[in-house]
Amino acid sequence: MRGLNRAERPLHVLLLNQAFHPDVVATAQMGKDLADALVRRGHRVSAVASRSIYGQSGAVLPRRETIPVEGGGKMEVYRVGASVFGKAGYAARIADFALFYLLALVKVLTLPRPDVVVCYTTPPFVALVGLLCRWLRGSRAIYWVMDLYPDLPVACGVMKPTAISTRLFERLNRFLLRRSDVDVVLGRCMRDRVLAKGVHPERVTLIPVWADLAGITPLAHAENPYRRTWAPGGEFVVMYSGNFGIGHDADTILNAMRLLKDEPGLRFVFVGGGKRRVQVEAFIKEHGLTHASWYDYQPREALGQSLAAADVHLISLREGVEGIMVPSKLFGIMAAGRASVFVGHPTSEIARVLAEHNAGTTIREGDAAGLADAIRRLKSDPAAAVAMGERARAAVPGRFDRDTACVRWARLIEGAPAEPPTNPARTAEVQA
Repeated sequence: MRGLNRAERPLHVLLLNQAFHPDVVATAQMGKDLADALVRRGHRVSAVASRSIYGQSGAVLPRRETIPVEGGGKMEVYRVGASVFGKAGYAARIADFALFYLLALVKVLTLPRPDVVVCYTTPPFVALVGLLCRWLRGSRAIYWVMDLYPDLPVACGVMKPTAISTRLFERLNRFLLRRSDVDVVLGRCMRDRVLAKGVHPERVTLIPVWADLAGITPLAHAENPYRRTWAPGGEFVVMYSGNFGIGHDADTILNAMRLLKDEPGLRFVFVGGGKRRVQVEAFIKEHGLTHASWYDYQPREALGQSLAAADVHLISLREGVEGIMVPSKLFGIMAAGRASVFVGHPTSEIARVLAEHNAGTTIREGDAAGLADAIRRLKSDPAAAVAMGERARAAVPGRFDRDTACVRWARLIEGAPAEPPTNPARTAEVQA
């Protein structure tokens, strides 16, 4: 079924993901932004999510919640199940995923019929629920490809590429990609991987993740309360913000920190969570790195201050994972007017965006000495870091900001091309 545009009638759009507002993980924030935009355009929005905060055990969120939207309107959030085990291990996570699959399927099939179902990739393959809703209820199924599975665990060595389970999961993911009405990918490297799986190009739309320009601004250090806690002596702050998981390279960063152990006036700050947190904190303790510390996720309303507390940000992606996932943290960093040092492969979308806008630099995985040198250079020439940050901020409006991305999403959901056909030059720019 083709989605009708808002000139014909409002649509009922259902978002399906394990995490949703008020969770602070990136997919939850992006979903809330999209829901707000759709409600403001006159559509009805429902979300089906977990009752748990992502990665934690237990059910802490209400089963049903009506959330008002600034400017008028509201959305309905239906929450099911609970994360019984959190991130205790892969078997535990699979059990949690299975429970969410079952309860989410029942909820999606018993809610008032949606015109469009947007399925994310948490848990993996939950887009199958969207396809079932299309077959049984005539909804349009959109697959928001945040990560590719089983590509990610294979690339990280968790699954063997020749295992029967891997082959079965790969067949399932190709089936979902080929049968969904639209596959929305996050970057050019991800688009190439999806097309290589035999998906027709007309099914694939590139819409980057985004930053909230209203909520994230280039706040001066003197006006930032986080600086008093994280850099009380006015140190040059190198920050890693957000999820630090199996798809991210930690060793290069940790070894660079060790090489810079005696560098005066330098501080490493980690903010967020993820499976690498234990490794990072253990390394800090083992090597007596007094210039490094880790802090929990900060509230979304404080994200702008948190990001702006840094002088330069670190982003990492294990080589071989480019195109399987595209870290969303880059665009918040750019909106905060800060430079980035990316540890990963030059073909990654992150490396390409930084190079195209001269907003940072890329260091290859394993080159800890190169990373340490890059940090020293930026620390010794703060004007260069500031200039990179200014170029980063200037690149966001009209490309990677929330309003631009949500308009493209809304057009796609309404059945129109994501980019207006009257602006072919811009289409070429975004999708080139």
